[in-house]
Amino acid sequence: MVDNGLSEEDDMGKAVAYLVATIAGVIVVGWIAISLLHVLVGALSYLIVGAIVVGGGVYLYGKAKKGLAPGTRTQRRIEAAAKTYRMRNR
Repeated sequence: MVDNGLSEEDDMGKAVAYLVATIAGVIVVGWIAISLLHVLVGALSYLIVGAIVVGGGVYLYGKAKKGLAPGTRTQRRIEAAAKTYRMRNR
């Protein structure tokens, strides 16, 4: 055995200290990783919801525009109602 001036109890104390420091390091790194993951998932969920809302708005706008296009039943009904209204209010 090499005599470095330390007893076996000192070596055991160093081993325990390194073990505790390693466990504490793993816990801190895990906590940081979970916090970062939580932020990223939150931002991603906002992006998904925003994309769904914008996509739904574009879809509904397209449907409304197509429904009021010249020659459609809805457009003819609107024109007929306007004509009736104008004739009644002469």
